[in-house]
Formats: sequence, structure tokens, C-alpha cells
Amino acid sequence: MNRFEKMVYECMQPTAALLEKTADPLHRAILLNFWRHVHLEGSGQFDRIVAPDMIVDHPVYRVTWGASPAVIEGKDGVLAFYRAVTEAVLWHSDDRLSVADWGICDELTFHQLAKGADLQAIGYDVPSADALYHVHSRQAFIWPYDNQARLAGEHLYEDKTSLVYEEIDPSEAITPVRVRDIHLELLAELEAEHGDRFWVLDRA
Repeated sequence: MNRFEKMVYECMQPTAALLEKTADPLHRAILLNFWRHVHLEGSGQFDRIVAPDMIVDHPVYRVTWGASPAVIEGKDGVLAFYRAVTEAVLWHSDDRLSVADWGICDELTFHQLAKGADLQAIGYDVPSADALYHVHSRQAFIWPYDNQARLAGEHLYEDKTSLVYEEIDPSEAITPVRVRDIHLELLAELEAEHGDRFWVLDRA
């Protein structure tokens, strides 16, 4: 297992640690929705993310990656956003995560592996179009939720001053297929541990 695979495997450990210390039913449901969402996204199961028990009818995403900040509205827009990055290798680490009645705030390091040409196309000033880069920066992920523990949007703010480009040898890279396989494995473990429909708030 190389360093990038290891980081993908470990990306939800801070969520697991916070869930263990959280007793409020709404907060637990929000954390479990968030946890499931990350694995669904990572495994390419985007239709399940926009199901009525996972997300509100009209989500709003605010994304400040690269040079062109964007606002994405509605489930169709969200699906198009995810499908546009489906072949990217993305993960996060070093979370400072909290949960409240309104949702989740997470300051984290966001990582991607990508060709220079792809990064240049979205406004990142990497030196070579042909090289492969590990790019990472500190970001604030603010995810509002409704009172049913359903996602209402994603507000993703990048700290441009923390942006780092590292050229890597292609032999060290992991593929989108490998990332999807890791998330499928971790999602199966999550489902086995927490049971059927574990992300749905039980008001009983």
C-alpha cells in the first residue's frame, strides 16, 4: 500500500472519532450522512447521494476551487458537478471537524492527483501540462443540514495561501478505479457496523 492509498483509507477516521463522542441523535445522523456521502461520492454512486433521504429537494453548493468560483443549485446541477470530477483522484486529511444542529464544519487538507493540463484548465498555475501532480491545500468545508439530517449544500472555501504542488512519479499514483474500490470496501464496513438505513434520523 503506498502513501496515497493509506491516506484514502484513513480519510474518515476523524468522523468516526467524533461520532464515538457524540450522543445527540440529530448530530449522530448528520455525521453518519456525511460519512456515507463521502464513500458514495468516492465510489461514484452519485444517484444515491441525491436520494430524498440523503439530501434536500434543492441543494446549493458553493465551490471556490481553482480560478472560477461557482454556485451549483438543484439535484441536476449537483449530479453534473460530481460527474465532472468522476475520474479525479480526491481525498482529504488532517480534519478539524465539528457538528451542530445546523450541520458540519470541517477545516481539512484537500488533496488531488491530476495531470498538469487538467489542473491548468481549472486555473491552477502548475509548471508543466504533462507532469503528474499531488496538489493540496487547507480548505473549509461547511455543510448545512436540515432538521431531518439531510444535506442542504456544500460550501467549499480554499485557502489559496496554503496551496502546494508536488510533482510525483506516475508509478506512485493511484487510479480512480482503485479509489472507488477503497470507498466501496469502507462503505461495506460502515453498513455492516451500523445496520440498515443508519444515516436516517430516527425521531422515535
